[in-house]
Amino acid sequence: MKVILIDQHHGRTKTVILRGWLKGVLSFCFLGAPFALGYFGFQLSISHNGDYVSPDSAQKWDRQLKNQELSLAEIKGKSQQHIEALTIRLASLQTQLSRLDAMGLRVTHITGLDEGEFDFESPIGVGGLGDAQQTSYSLFELGIEIERLERTLEDRESQLKVLGDIVLDREIESDLFVAGKPLEDGWIVSNFGQRPDPFTGKLSFHKGIDFTNGRPGSVIDTVAAGVVVWSGPKSKYGLTVEVDHGKGFTTRYSHAEKLFVSVGDVVKKGQSIASVGSTGRSTGPHVHFEIYKNGRVVDPSSYINRTDR
Repeated sequence: MKVILIDQHHGRTKTVILRGWLKGVLSFCFLGAPFALGYFGFQLSISHNGDYVSPDSAQKWDRQLKNQELSLAEIKGKSQQHIEALTIRLASLQTQLSRLDAMGLRVTHITGLDEGEFDFESPIGVGGLGDAQQTSYSLFELGIEIERLERTLEDRESQLKVLGDIVLDREIESDLFVAGKPLEDGWIVSNFGQRPDPFTGKLSFHKGIDFTNGRPGSVIDTVAAGVVVWSGPKSKYGLTVEVDHGKGFTTRYSHAEKLFVSVGDVVKKGQSIASVGSTGRSTGPHVHFEIYKNGRVVDPSSYINRTDR
């Protein structure tokens, strides 16, 4: 075995011949050293990392992975339940909105409001082709949809409140509107104005209209809503009820047999307030009906034939 040595400065070379045991030692150093270093490195790695690759460590990692999988499955299940609950809530809100729209539309038609004053009848613009690969709502999308529906419901409820106020105002106005007669199936036996007095035969002014149906005890009804300002005996009128309807209107119902209301009572249109009698200055069972406007007596005939609002 020859070993050639080169002088770097002078460029000269020198050849050394290795023989016998020296040749074997040098060969072992060049060829066996890498294997020896690799082996020692491997053993060193095992000695330093033995805790991480031991069977106990592997089992620990396996248990942690399984626990994480279970936790993820539980979270996924709860999220799915939450989404399903929100989906049911969304369907409920949509149903509630449909009912509000239907009710609002019906009330709008019944009350005869101007077309377009409320938009219950306006359809919501939806459409388009459906995707064959449909997916469920995400939690975020459900939240947005529910918030949108809740805002729409608030808008519908506000419209219905305004509509209810309009209906109530119209109903109150209609109830306060003086119209009709106090005896449902009665007929007129004495008109308003000049007439012969039934007791003296002399010409006198009759301030009201007399109704009768030939049946004492029949109920006397108010011709409009209001507040009772008199209930009791009144000179020549007998048992009398007077009702203030506001806006300067007052009605009087006289010669009653029995009174059903007291001063201060609030009465509705068509409510029974007394029964037909013949008390006071009267020749027989009837109801004497008077109407006052701004303190002055007026002819009830124009109000009897009045059409209810």
